[in-house]
Amino acid sequence: MWAAIKARLSRTTRPAEAATAAPTPRVDAGPTPPESPTASPFSTGILARSVDDAKLEDVLDDLEIAMLQSDVALPVMERIRRDLAKNLAGKKLRWGADLEAAVRGSLEASVRTILAKPPYDLVVQARTHQPKPFIVLFVGVNGTGKTTTVAKIAGLLSAGELSVVIAAGDTFRAGAIEQLLVHGERLGIRVVRQQEGSDPAAVAFDALQHARAKKVDVVLVDTAGRQHTNENLIEEAKKIRRVVEPALTLFVGDALSGNDVVEQAKLFQKALGVDGIVLTKLDADTKGGAALSLTFVTGKPILYVGTGQGYGDLVPFDPDAMVRRLFAEGTAS
Repeated sequence: MWAAIKARLSRTTRPAEAATAAPTPRVDAGPTPPESPTASPFSTGILARSVDDAKLEDVLDDLEIAMLQSDVALPVMERIRRDLAKNLAGKKLRWGADLEAAVRGSLEASVRTILAKPPYDLVVQARTHQPKPFIVLFVGVNGTGKTTTVAKIAGLLSAGELSVVIAAGDTFRAGAIEQLLVHGERLGIRVVRQQEGSDPAAVAFDALQHARAKKVDVVLVDTAGRQHTNENLIEEAKKIRRVVEPALTLFVGDALSGNDVVEQAKLFQKALGVDGIVLTKLDADTKGGAALSLTFVTGKPILYVGTGQGYGDLVPFDPDAMVRRLFAEGTAS
């Protein structure tokens, strides 16, 4: 994201820089006078320079374009723009202070505030939850990697010495059931299933009853990938939720979906209630705005991010690492 913003800032200040880049040669070696107000994004003062209002508007406009190009949702962009205007408007900057550095400092502070959420350890929560089992419901649209994420979470919990059962609630696709059976065999985890086309809520209920009878710690409920605008499928998801009463509902979103994933999360949260987010395919996301937008718009934390296809390629979300990624030089154009 920062590379796109930096490029826009360079365009904003380049004409002024060009105007002073080639001064008339001087014979004497006297001190260089300060730049004129028209040749700088700052107006002059006795000991400092303050940000010129007109130039600040140019910077804010370019910032807005760069963030939108980086998949930052409009509400997030507006919040960051307000923060930047508040931090820079009319403020005195020490001689030598750089506009780029000032903008970057304000942006980083805003992003850290947005991403900062209380830490959540799924293994600890599942281990201490009473009564057993701890039930996790997974929701999301088609193609986000939701079923694979269920398997990754199962592996994570199993590695934390918790017993797990998976409910194959995507009964619309025989492939989804088979996929979970393969994962279950590899992980040594029981998968409860019924015939293709069966009632998903019944599958979830069977898994819950099995967990109670066998004293299993965690039930993971997969669901059919449903478009957030499909009211019938949303109603079905509501039925599953009523039947199993999950302790945790996770929205699984695709980082490559840009602002679409934000709209999906908003509607799932409104219809079902979402407690946390798993963001998949983050390793392939070169822009980085989806994570920032999801956290701000939903107000819910990103708990895990997918970084590959392996079971170990699901890692806890690290806000500091995301800030470093968003503001890395030469990335996110």
